[in-house]
Amino acid sequence: MLAAAGSGKKGGVGMKWQGAVFDLDGTLLDSMHIWSTFASDYLRSKGIEPKEDVDAKLAAASMQQAAGYFREEYGFVQTEKAIIDDIDMRIRHFYQNDVGPKEGAAAFLQALKEKNIRMCVATATDRPLAEAALIRCRLRPYFKGILTLAELESSKERPDIYLEAMRLLGTSMEETIIFEDAVHAVKTAHDAGFTVCGVYDPSEKRQEEIRKYSDYYLRNYFETEMILR
Repeated sequence: MLAAAGSGKKGGVGMKWQGAVFDLDGTLLDSMHIWSTFASDYLRSKGIEPKEDVDAKLAAASMQQAAGYFREEYGFVQTEKAIIDDIDMRIRHFYQNDVGPKEGAAAFLQALKEKNIRMCVATATDRPLAEAALIRCRLRPYFKGILTLAELESSKERPDIYLEAMRLLGTSMEETIIFEDAVHAVKTAHDAGFTVCGVYDPSEKRQEEIRKYSDYYLRNYFETEMILR
C-alpha cells in the first residue's frame, strides 16, 4: 500500500506537479538483484563456489576492483579487462532479454501521462542498458529523456541529476516529484528541496530512513491514490 511520510502537505500530482523524475533500478525495474549478487553469480557461472561474504565485500566496488579481487582471491588468469568484458556481457544480456518492470509500474506511468505529467529517468545505469531495459519493458515512450550519472560526471550524493531533469522537463522544483528507492538518493533530493516519493525495494534495508526523508512512500504501485488525487 501507499503511505504518506508525514501529512502529504505538498499536494498531489493532479493538483500541482507537472514533472516526475524516476530512478531506474529498484524503482521502475525489478533489477537490483543482478547487482547485489553479481559477484557470486559470476563465480558460480565459472564453476567456482564463492566465499560466503563475496557479495557484501564487493557491493561498493568498481568493476575494475572486482576483477582484481577475482584474480587475487580466486586465481583467475584472465586480464582485468577480459573479466570486466565478460561481466558486462552478462549484465547487457540481462537488461536486453530478462529484466522486468516492477509490478504496476506501467499502469502508474500511464496514469501520470493521462494527467499530462512530463517524465524522465535519472539513473546510475549506463545509457545503452537503460535504453534497452526500457524498450524491453515497453516503458520508453513515457519518458521525455534519460539522464545518466556517467554523462553528467556526477553521483546521487549531489542533486545535479535532479536539477538537470527539472531543466529537461521544463518544470520548477515545486512542480517536480522525485521517485527513488535508495536512501542516499532520497536524502539528496529531499535536502535539495524536491518533493520525494520513496519506493520500496528489498535490496534497500534502511526503509525507516527512506520514510524519514520522503514526503510519500510507495510499498508498491497498486495503491497510488494519494499520489494521483
